[in-house]
Amino acid sequence: MTPIELSIFISRVEAICQEMGVVLRRAAFSPNIKDRLDFSCALFDSRGELFAQAAHIPVHLGSMAYAMSAIVADLDWQAGDVLALNDPFLGGTHLPDVTLISPLFYRGKLLAFVANRAHHANIGAKSPGSMPISRFLDEEGLLIPPTFLMRAGRPVREEMDKLAAIDRRDDLTEGTVLGDFSAQISANRVGLQRLESLLDADGQESFLSGIGEINDYGERLARSGLSTIPSGSYSFADVMDDDGCGSEEIVIAASIEVAADSVRLDFSGSSGQVRGNVNCPISVTAAAVFYVFRCLLPEHAPACAGTFRRITIHAPEGSLINATRPAAVAAGNVETSMRIVDVVLGALVQAIPDLIPAASQGTMNNVAMGSRGTAGFWDYYETVGGGTGGHALGPGLAAVQSHMTNTLNTPIESVEMHYPLRIRRYQLREGSGGAGAHAGGDGLIREFEFLTPTEVTLLTERRTHAPWGLNGGEPGETGQNLLNGQPVQGKCQFTARTADRLTIISPGGGGWRAQTQAG
Repeated sequence: MTPIELSIFISRVEAICQEMGVVLRRAAFSPNIKDRLDFSCALFDSRGELFAQAAHIPVHLGSMAYAMSAIVADLDWQAGDVLALNDPFLGGTHLPDVTLISPLFYRGKLLAFVANRAHHANIGAKSPGSMPISRFLDEEGLLIPPTFLMRAGRPVREEMDKLAAIDRRDDLTEGTVLGDFSAQISANRVGLQRLESLLDADGQESFLSGIGEINDYGERLARSGLSTIPSGSYSFADVMDDDGCGSEEIVIAASIEVAADSVRLDFSGSSGQVRGNVNCPISVTAAAVFYVFRCLLPEHAPACAGTFRRITIHAPEGSLINATRPAAVAAGNVETSMRIVDVVLGALVQAIPDLIPAASQGTMNNVAMGSRGTAGFWDYYETVGGGTGGHALGPGLAAVQSHMTNTLNTPIESVEMHYPLRIRRYQLREGSGGAGAHAGGDGLIREFEFLTPTEVTLLTERRTHAPWGLNGGEPGETGQNLLNGQPVQGKCQFTARTADRLTIISPGGGGWRAQTQAG
């Protein structure tokens, strides 16, 4: 392919991923997917290597890129198959994130796979929102090992019935789970149709050649980008507040060895896996690492397997960031992944200080809630934005979802239309970003009023340890959770009464460079 032809091919396959996302969003039932956009879509070659993705959620996409080859290997694929899985130790992230994979057969030959991953607010955990304060994986909901939901174009009724059993028969949620799975199946179907049209137009040889050239191009750009990082060894460590089950000051430590055009990351100094659910599967750790280095590459660098070939990761089995079964992992995907990003960025400050921002809010501020009693059956989940860190080119952003999440807030109108909730306050937390020549971005204040008794789970971080500043910049403000104006723990479960109010106050980002220094 000529450079122009390759550029067009990249745009076409990325557009397929984007259209898959549009279909998934439009067809989904739950606000978590259709309003918050908590989903991702990607394309893989016949070996399971990534060659295209939409600009969706880094923790979804990076973990799929890391694990897909092992997922699709040695299965007897047929045209019309749809495979589902959410097992965090077989390439998933946490149980609410369910991946659906469909093979592309063209003229009888397996050429590629389409896949999407979406977060289901109800995946069968006892606590509403399926993000419990858990100690073991089996407390977090329905575990789906690689399982065919459709075989040769026909539904596998036994497996579909298991998903239907998750649904609660109530006006608020009836049909939502199966509706969202149907939307995921539809998104994959559209992806297959568009790939078939591409093959019809360009031919099989051109298609396969294009996939290979995308990955070679990604590797060349990655090697060029990594070669700009000075060779050497760089280390950094940070601590998480707690795991909600008694463990505190949980260490994440990284050592990065940069040599010519490759990097190796070693997390050997990190804490062992803990009782609570902040444990991280290795696929999620890889996603956080891939995200950081992808951010250092040119904007036009394709997100593909080739882009990540020069990155190797060592993480001891049984550690916080390479947990083993049956560890609880619900918050590892959303909280620990954010802090891995902070740690890798903190190490790289020593090598390329002008390219690295101060710490972001370092949490997704997870709020899961709903009812399993007389108030009906319903599930709600969202993450709350905060501040990002200041950097050499300017201040941090205020009130955004950052790093490993790329979702939106749930619009107030959607919250109040679908659930017995009222949003009483939603505003900037002014002055919460760390001071500096380039200040950190401000956090948010979001206040919920409960219109019926509601079970609530909070999984939040940076309530004790503030987002760090750089070069003398001040740290951002820590976050805070309030129930009727009184502080509650960063990770907790409770039952709110009618008219109670929950206030989530998210952290600001760290500041960059002391204000007395030149900007």
